[in-house]
Amino acid sequence: MKKEYLVWCDALRLVAFLLLFACHAADPFYASAAYATADSNIDPDLLQWAMIWGSLVRPCVPLFVMLTGVLSLPVKSSMESFCKKRISRVFFPFVLWSVIYYLTPWFTGLMGFDSSAVHHLFCWAESDSQSLADGLSLVAKIPYSFSYIASHMWYIYMLIGLYLYLPVFSAWVERATKRQKEIFLVMWACSTMLPYFNEYVSQYAFGTCTWNSFGLFYYFAGFSGYLLLGHYMQHYVKWGWIRTLVVAVPLLVAGFAITYAGYSHIMALAERTPEQIELFWTYNTPNVAMMTVAFFLLALKVYILPNSTTARMLANLTKCGFGIYMVHYYFVCLGFDLGEWLRIPAPLRIPFSALVILICSWSAIALLKRIMGRRSVYFIG
Repeated sequence: MKKEYLVWCDALRLVAFLLLFACHAADPFYASAAYATADSNIDPDLLQWAMIWGSLVRPCVPLFVMLTGVLSLPVKSSMESFCKKRISRVFFPFVLWSVIYYLTPWFTGLMGFDSSAVHHLFCWAESDSQSLADGLSLVAKIPYSFSYIASHMWYIYMLIGLYLYLPVFSAWVERATKRQKEIFLVMWACSTMLPYFNEYVSQYAFGTCTWNSFGLFYYFAGFSGYLLLGHYMQHYVKWGWIRTLVVAVPLLVAGFAITYAGYSHIMALAERTPEQIELFWTYNTPNVAMMTVAFFLLALKVYILPNSTTARMLANLTKCGFGIYMVHYYFVCLGFDLGEWLRIPAPLRIPFSALVILICSWSAIALLKRIMGRRSVYFIG
């Protein structure tokens, strides 16, 4: 039973990775539009499909958090042991890869590339500087901030916070009844409406004001809800295929429709803030939660024969997973360029690029493991 469960988790991790890579594969399309000039030739079909895929893949991060809840709750070890094991596993690769990313613009200059290489590699980079001093300045900020050169590093700050919180949260989860967990999830579900409430009703509500950011739903909000949701669904949702499809398909369709329609509405505005652009794509919103639950319900029905070739490949993906996450943004531009060179049809450009990113990242980390052996732990966790 344990082996089958682990294979199921590995399969869900693959789905989350593909969604994540598709999410980032769309970045060059948005950046091309954001930096467009009067002479730019932006293909509207490519941009439209980037919006479609970008709306569909938003459950990527929530699925990873739900997996953390499935595999970690309740925490069986002491707080000291748990935090030491989990945080040390991600901290050193996080710092090493952050340094590598932030010094890459400088390396491109040393290799003779002009400054345009910076935005080609990292489309959201704040500048195209190839100065060593600017790179070291970003390195110095690692303890408290990340650069858009490595925009995916935001997740690691949040993940370390979850690891610190998990033993404390686990003490309640272990003692809570099913009903108590459901009450928490209902309160969390209400909190997912806050981004829309703040945008369309009132910026300050439920006790928040200029001197207080911690309102009524604050203590139930955020990614802790996905932690508990993963734990809850794994333990209490035992449905057959028919009931799973009856619930999952409408949730997925409705969640996607709201996400895409909302994002399209925002992008049609004459003026829009960065916060508005991200509004309907925010991970802790009801529409993204609906899609996340749909993907998770479908994943619960996955069965892969233990010890099969597929199971072994998925297990290897899990072992390489953190390293794959760390390195994958280097291959975003490759997926974009290769799709353009091969003239992949617009509807398939994002998934094609996502597959390129997965294959290249997985291969790079597998090779690193083979070359470095046990020392590779400092790079891949």
